Amino acid sequence: MRRASWFNVTSLALGLAFLYLPIAILVIYSFNASRLVTIWGGWSTRWYGELLHNDALLSAAWVTLRVALVSASAATLLGTLTAIALVRYGRFRGRIVFSSMIYAPLVMPEVITGLSLLLLFVAADVERGFWTIAIAHTTLTMCFVTVVVQSRLVAFDRSLEEAAMDLGCPPLRTFLTVTLPLIAPAIISGWMLAFTLSLDDLVLASFTTGPGATTLPIRVYSEVRLGVKPEINAICTILIAVAALAIVSASLLTKLHDVGRQRATR
Repeated sequence: MRRASWFNVTSLALGLAFLYLPIAILVIYSFNASRLVTIWGGWSTRWYGELLHNDALLSAAWVTLRVALVSASAATLLGTLTAIALVRYGRFRGRIVFSSMIYAPLVMPEVITGLSLLLLFVAADVERGFWTIAIAHTTLTMCFVTVVVQSRLVAFDRSLEEAAMDLGCPPLRTFLTVTLPLIAPAIISGWMLAFTLSLDDLVLASFTTGPGATTLPIRVYSEVRLGVKPEINAICTILIAVAALAIVSASLLTKLHDVGRQRATR
């Protein structure tokens, strides 16, 4: 086994520090007793209590969570169906155009996507609000789900489906009882990716939002221009905890699924 050099260890430590040190600082300063976020005043949970009385931030956080849940679920459903169509139906007519439209949000700047959706909603005379943000986030995240599920379907052993159908299982039941459980880890991963991308989005939401549908990134961005408040650190820490809990839960579910599948094949 190759021993790790000091250069590799140092590079790894610097990389991890670059990624996670700002998050750690934010979490630590959410427990700062001082109102000035740049001055440490001791440990306190004061701002978590103050957060309970900040209706604007709580309302924005609730909107963000609802948008993320709706858009991630819709993107997972549409992305999974799209991946199945791209993998299972071969080179059908219009495949190149279809796949190009699906993958376009991966490389297209979010400003262009947001402006395009804004013009669409204005032309269709759609009132902007919760559902327009959810549609925009679904448009953005569906392509990520498609890529994740498609990579799993490409390596899928179709002889398992053929064996089930040879034993008299209809196609729909074969998909639900054989295919879907085997690709479930990819679907869960795609949902988690879509959920976290929706929580983080600012650009699309700023183009497609309307009265009464202010997401947390928009609220935070509008408030930090006047100075960072301790309540912002607290709400961001809570969201980090929610995202981390969701990721850990998804990892545990995937691991339990793999263990159960290994036991079933013995």
